[in-house]
Amino acid sequence: MDQNNKCDCMTKVKIENISFPPQHQSRQPGLEYIMDPRPVSECGRKQRKLENKVALITGGDSGIGRAIAYDFVKEGATVAVVYYDEEKDAKETAKRIEQLGGKYLLMRGDLKDPGFAKHCIDKTMSCFGKLDILINNHAVQFVQRSILDISHEQLEFTFRNNVFSFFYLIQSALPYMKSGGCIINTASITAYQGNKDLIDYSATKGAIVALTRSLSQSLAEKGIRVNAVAPGPIWTPLIPASYSAEEVAAFGKKTSHVPMNRAGQPCEVSPCYVFLASDDSSYMTGQVLHPNGGTIVGS
Repeated sequence: MDQNNKCDCMTKVKIENISFPPQHQSRQPGLEYIMDPRPVSECGRKQRKLENKVALITGGDSGIGRAIAYDFVKEGATVAVVYYDEEKDAKETAKRIEQLGGKYLLMRGDLKDPGFAKHCIDKTMSCFGKLDILINNHAVQFVQRSILDISHEQLEFTFRNNVFSFFYLIQSALPYMKSGGCIINTASITAYQGNKDLIDYSATKGAIVALTRSLSQSLAEKGIRVNAVAPGPIWTPLIPASYSAEEVAAFGKKTSHVPMNRAGQPCEVSPCYVFLASDDSSYMTGQVLHPNGGTIVGS
């Protein structure tokens, strides 16, 4: 390490494996200039945080997924965008990515099908030759006023879409992911607060938090980080598709008890994913970020 206390990103492994000889200082809070080795204060971050990275983003046609795709492209990443059947939204997303000068791949299909999940990974590898970042972001939710109104069909559908598909994608992606790669899962504030009208959806989001924490421990030795983002009320197509017109009019305000008294926008959430996908979060795994308008939740 040079005298200016800088490091190049290429020395990341050395930083992680650094050893500390026995030493003691007799005063508080201590003096850095006599430490051996010196703490690393600059890590040579690139101006574009995701330069030459390849990311697969599910639910990338609209909402949070679209915002993630835009931010990733601006930071230098190539993006594979997976969507269900929202053709017009997907084409609009692709057009904007082109305007931003980014490379992209669109894939339409049902991620409840493990075969399609595998196809998405294989197609990404075929087109771009690698996969550095996996963003599991897609979800559905169906309002039911009582657990007695949740049919067996709805329960299975919600878990297959929101949880099983995450497993399918991760299982298909891992053989191709190398040390330095990362997985980011979209959870929800409902995993921590619950929601009386979204019981099965909230349960899937709790499962995603547990998946994130467990998988992070499993993959730590491989150098693959696993984190999550748990948004609060965000204005996405899922909202008018879930609630009545009257409930939508109050979204993020009266019914949500958000300290900031408003719903968030996708572009206020997507920077969390940039942070977790970049070297800025190199010492974070198994963690959850909470862009939720100020609601205090357990981490």
